Amino acid sequence: MARKRGESLELAIQGFETGKESRQGYHPVRIGTNHGPIEGRYYPVEDARCGAIWAAGAGGGYGSPHGMYERVIAELRTEGIASLQVAYRRPAHLEDSILDLLAGLEFLKDQGVEHAALTGWSFGGAVVIAAAAHSDIARAVVTVASQSYGADLAAHLPDDCSLLLLHGTGDHTLPSSCSEYIYRIATEPKELRIFPGANHGLDQAADEADPLVRDWIKEKLYSAVTGRPSLH
Repeated sequence: MARKRGESLELAIQGFETGKESRQGYHPVRIGTNHGPIEGRYYPVEDARCGAIWAAGAGGGYGSPHGMYERVIAELRTEGIASLQVAYRRPAHLEDSILDLLAGLEFLKDQGVEHAALTGWSFGGAVVIAAAAHSDIARAVVTVASQSYGADLAAHLPDDCSLLLLHGTGDHTLPSSCSEYIYRIATEPKELRIFPGANHGLDQAADEADPLVRDWIKEKLYSAVTGRPSLH
């Protein structure tokens, strides 16, 4: 059960449904709740102890910066890391979207995942930060061109949850100062990468951004499983 911050409204999970594998390699997922179903795309890995959740921007659905998510998801599967993309019930509604991700984390736990990473783009950056602050399995957070509104819980992430922030100086949707602010208030461990001239989707920095996200998630989750320090 996930609770909306500052309100009595609760999102009660009523069950999980997983469909057959699609041609794109994911299984459609439906998480039943007392406030309507949450849709998702699940990329399973047999006996996975580690998983990743991927959150879109304010437009909802399964959008990702420069198509990053699908590529990194595929690479992480080869490393034994399962993934779940979550489609918000009410795109651009921060509190509801946080609850959606918390429900997604419960789905991953139901699949046997013990350690999770959360990645969010734009609006989704604030969503994953807040969800991680309320989760007992969050070990890594990655934001891409995050908004600063709603991201204040970066100051209260668990001690064993690391934060990576990526942003471009050519972002005309959300300035890089948003991620700089989040970095200032966030607790360690944290890292900020600014890409000169890159836009809101980091299109100009895709060759560098994709492996950064992949390696951050892989190393932090590996560290959580083994108890060994990560390379960063």
